[in-house]
Amino acid sequence: MTALTRYQRIEATGLWRASPDDQRREVIVSLGEATLVITDLNDRALTHWSLAAVIRQNPGERPAIFHPDGDPGETLELAESEAEMIEAMDTLRRAIDRARPRPGRLRVLSVVLSVAIVAGLGVFWLPGALKRQAVTVVPSIKRQDIGEALMGRLERMTGRACAQNTAGAPLHRLALRTQLRQIAVMPEGVRDALLLPGGLMLVNRRLIEDHEDPAILAGYMLAEKARAAQRDPLDELLSFGGPAASFRLLTTGALAEETLSDYAEHVLTRPRPDPDEAILLDIFAKARVTTAPYAYDRDASGETVLGLIEADPTAGQAAPPVMTDRDWVLLQNICLSE
Repeated sequence: MTALTRYQRIEATGLWRASPDDQRREVIVSLGEATLVITDLNDRALTHWSLAAVIRQNPGERPAIFHPDGDPGETLELAESEAEMIEAMDTLRRAIDRARPRPGRLRVLSVVLSVAIVAGLGVFWLPGALKRQAVTVVPSIKRQDIGEALMGRLERMTGRACAQNTAGAPLHRLALRTQLRQIAVMPEGVRDALLLPGGLMLVNRRLIEDHEDPAILAGYMLAEKARAAQRDPLDELLSFGGPAASFRLLTTGALAEETLSDYAEHVLTRPRPDPDEAILLDIFAKARVTTAPYAYDRDASGETVLGLIEADPTAGQAAPPVMTDRDWVLLQNICLSE
């Protein structure tokens, strides 16, 4: 967006607190491609907010106070002297708001009518129908909002995502290579890889730091994509939240904070099922990534993953490397400052 390009280099100082009980602390605020990054005076990342989910608490007043959507207890205060940053954030929020889909009367009428018809067909059919309707009609930008909000809850248990500046570009290129919207490296908590609604992939730092071959990291991410191909991550979240979560999402466009917090704890502790082998091989083939490194990391003997090894879609082909050696070295340093 033109507005984003104009403000990409802006930084400011502000006062931030994580919760109403915490003391405010001086921080550095900078605008990223899709996030507002808040760091301490030693350039350590404290948090990052999705620009699409930043709310201004006191429009038109100074000092300006902002908070992430759904969490008014976490605040960022910008003094009147930081007028340029305040103007930039207000401009970007308006630009993002204009870009959001705005359903017309026909769509609203269609949703209301659909809900009314479903409600009349009985309690046994209603929960599944509400969930299917929600998964179908929720737009991609709202899925991204849900994914960012869920990541915020997960970070309370895993720690903040690693954010070494030199690893940003390699991580972006890896996302393009594996056809993902965004990748975040988590210091702990995530077992291997976890795909959130909106195409946000979380990976455990050990997949990067404990291996010399980036194909292993790519393999776990592609395996998680295969699971998502079998079952939409938003479908999993709504199944956990129950009919009330689906109904709330359909009628208000948001999920309850309690639902997101409870699901964050659930998704980190429940076992991840193995993806269907045929779907997995197809996804590896489309990404042109060898299956062998991932397969042997799952089972060093190769016995339980023999199908993946023997049916490697890149066998005999000159598949491009997952990452360059330089990018891989830079990515392996992503959590060193954490």
